[in-house]
Amino acid sequence: MNTSLTNTARLLGAGLRALLVLTLVTGVIYPLAVTGIAQGLFAGKANGSETESHGEVVGSSLIGQAYNLPLKKGQETPEPDLRWFQGRPQNGLGSNSVNTQYKLILSGATNRSADNAELVQWVKDAKAAVVKDNSVPGHPVNPSDVPADAVTSSGSGLDPAISPNYADLQVHRVAERNGLPADRVQKLVDEHTEGRTLGFMGEPRVNVLELNIALKDLSAADR
Repeated sequence: MNTSLTNTARLLGAGLRALLVLTLVTGVIYPLAVTGIAQGLFAGKANGSETESHGEVVGSSLIGQAYNLPLKKGQETPEPDLRWFQGRPQNGLGSNSVNTQYKLILSGATNRSADNAELVQWVKDAKAAVVKDNSVPGHPVNPSDVPADAVTSSGSGLDPAISPNYADLQVHRVAERNGLPADRVQKLVDEHTEGRTLGFMGEPRVNVLELNIALKDLSAADR
């Protein structure tokens, strides 16, 4: 009986020691080591790819933002603030989603088929709005010139980038709303256009947040 109790105590002691060692290694040492390496080698990415403007964090380069006017009384959906470049449509999870305004609680696609009546109507409405908002005197927008990313959300619903075509389409409207020469605004777009990753992955793109930060600086310098 005593021998049995002694063996049991030894097994419990060994198990406890193993638990403590594994907890120390996997719960303390390993996380600290990974965190230290990440902070040392990839601090920007480890901290959320933060984007700064004049020393203040204004967002993440990986997540889109809404550029809307404040809600008016009786409004359910805010109107876009047309002084700024606009990102992709924000209904990536559908009209009943908590993520319709880049709220970061969920991300994902609508999973509607291309012939879904609701999706088709979204696209038609979005195209009409893009044409209306971006047509300025002397520079009307042709519906056939509206790119797909101007009227459809990304798979995640949080895409921070738009195509160069969509950015170019917005240049004259942004220039007019900010009292800036169109060629200077176009230059901003060109300077913020990124090519394919490693030259072959993905598509050329423009980060909307970074572009709007540059636009804000240009507008302030022009005052």
